[in-house]
Amino acid sequence: MNLRECYAAAAADYDDVMRRFMSENRVDRFLNMFLRDGSFELLCSAMDAGDYQDAFRAVHTIKGISMNLSLNALRDACIELTENLRAGTPDDRTQPCFDRVQEEYHRTRAAISSHLN
Repeated sequence: MNLRECYAAAAADYDDVMRRFMSENRVDRFLNMFLRDGSFELLCSAMDAGDYQDAFRAVHTIKGISMNLSLNALRDACIELTENLRAGTPDDRTQPCFDRVQEEYHRTRAAISSHLN
């Protein structure tokens, strides 16, 4: 799978990332870093433990990374959960927001892994 196909599979914006990074090799380097980042695991463990401050920090980090890499579907899911957790207390939207982040993260990760392998 080439980079453009990877970005299509991840509901991401290939043209936007290429305008900023100007090189597929550079994008690939940062996508590799994304795969190694531990923020998603931190988010999951914080949510399981009910530690909404750590969950907020973790999802905020994922949001920033996804914004920088134009991973738009993941970014949008993270924005929703970030705003939901900003107050520090969960509500009836917290779990659906978290579920969406998990779904988009796994889809994005699968697309990137298919591209890089």
